[in-house]
Amino acid sequence: MMSSMSIQTSFTASFKPALTFPSHKVCAVRLKSRVRRAAVASSSAAVAEDEEQFAASASGQAVATPKLGVVVKPIEKPRLVLKFIWMEKNIGLALDQKIPGHGTVPLSPYYFWPRKDAWEELKVLLESKPWISQKQMIILLNQATDIINLWQQSGGNLSQS
Repeated sequence: MMSSMSIQTSFTASFKPALTFPSHKVCAVRLKSRVRRAAVASSSAAVAEDEEQFAASASGQAVATPKLGVVVKPIEKPRLVLKFIWMEKNIGLALDQKIPGHGTVPLSPYYFWPRKDAWEELKVLLESKPWISQKQMIILLNQATDIINLWQQSGGNLSQS
């Protein structure tokens, strides 16, 4: 019997586990178990609070519930923007779409007046975009007309406005 005991002690003394866990994995396991215990504790508290509120409302008592304030920022719609290049002998008009939070998307090349009829080219472009309303089209064309007229009156010189 003595020899079997010594074999057993020598076996346990020389035994090394086949799987060794790095210390960071052991810490992660401990952390997960702590998180689970905290979640169970907080859910237990929430259940107890709900039971108290149910009991109070069932008995006819007024229950004071805290009001939460939430600020919802309105979503900005994409806008159409006319861009101009003011030169001495020409004025260029282009149309971009400004998408809030993302930048601008060019919808047209620059149309140069008086080299070509920029107003007419802009009108054809706007009519080809079915998602642009008639009202938006009229506003944009009126703005383009105002800028072209201002350019004509100044003779292409910005300082004579």
